[in-house]
Amino acid sequence: MKNDNAKILVIDDEPDLVEMVTLRLEVNGYQVISAYDGQEGLAKARNENPDLIILDLMLPKIDGYKVCRLLKFDEKYKKIPIILFTARAQESDIKVGEDVGADSYLTKPFEPDVLLVKVAQLLK
Repeated sequence: MKNDNAKILVIDDEPDLVEMVTLRLEVNGYQVISAYDGQEGLAKARNENPDLIILDLMLPKIDGYKVCRLLKFDEKYKKIPIILFTARAQESDIKVGEDVGADSYLTKPFEPDVLLVKVAQLLK
């Protein structure tokens, strides 16, 4: 299925990573918007209403768990799939991710192809 220019919001405080993920997604036909801290990410999620969000956990201002929870517990945004993106891969982190409503979990460093597969699955 072609993604018909699905809009993806990437929220991460590492510009190099955001750039790499953005390029990878754009090459595959996605429209990408980015934010570099939790507050900006939350604002963009609400203003842009993306089709999917890739969200880092360790963010300045508001952490990824809180951003995820604020969106998932809001009727208007709860249907947006969220992939949590983190270097923390303990069971407890994954559990908290599930508790705040994340749809998927991806650990850094990651395989770009794995990211693309997850994105495609969640956008179906």
